Amino acid sequence: MWGTNGTAQALAPPGAQPIIIGTLRIALGGLVLLAYAALRGALRDGKRWALWPTLMGALSMAAYQIFFFSGVARTGVAVGTIVGIGSTPILAGPIAYIVRGERPSRRWAIATCLGVIGCALLITAGKKINIDPLGIFLAICAGGSYAIFTTVSKGLMDEHMPEAVMAVTFCLGSIFVLPLLIGADLHWVSQPAGILVILHLGVITAALSYTLFARGLSMVPVATAATLTLGEPLTAGLLGVFFLQEPVTPLALFGIGLIFTGLVVLSTEKIQGQPATS
Repeated sequence: MWGTNGTAQALAPPGAQPIIIGTLRIALGGLVLLAYAALRGALRDGKRWALWPTLMGALSMAAYQIFFFSGVARTGVAVGTIVGIGSTPILAGPIAYIVRGERPSRRWAIATCLGVIGCALLITAGKKINIDPLGIFLAICAGGSYAIFTTVSKGLMDEHMPEAVMAVTFCLGSIFVLPLLIGADLHWVSQPAGILVILHLGVITAALSYTLFARGLSMVPVATAATLTLGEPLTAGLLGVFFLQEPVTPLALFGIGLIFTGLVVLSTEKIQGQPATS
């Protein structure tokens, strides 16, 4: 689902700014997640929310929206998505080890290497590649923000239901970025294409996908969950070939194969307990 983020942004009407798209996505996604969590009774556990981890989760989610969509806008869908998501597992492993004491397994290291190499091949396989230094930096910042969000969310799930954690962090995160809408040109949102893009991003790639991600994150280590998100550039690459009719090269196919292999290697690992040990 996340692999459609960049493509959806590319299909938005003229005048749609990346930061505004990210803001509307997190705002709508937060409302849907809040409604779902309320229906499930996930918000009535009676436990107090730790202040700093909750704020950190909300801030990192808000930062991710801004960094990711800005990076994609500057350096392109393929490069922005692959750099942003490819950097997440590299950063999540050390962060989870420092914060939670989760030692990544050998399978994680192998799968991450395969996935990152595959991502690099997808980037270099294109004939026209826009390597914008600021765009690359923003995409890496997005990866770091997401690694922090994943680690903090895992900690919050030790005390609260996954649906509640996603609802609270998204809603608080949207509060931090909503001021960006003041004075913004939002006429494109009223167009049919604009409505569909925001609905897709907010409901499918935010609310639904993060509900599934939270369920998975509650059962596996942080580093494992972060590496499995490399399915996003895999999806983005395949969408580029089949939907946007981008040319595919043998090098790109090899890269796709490496990412898929890495996902299979990691997803077949037996988790004996948390934190995982090598």
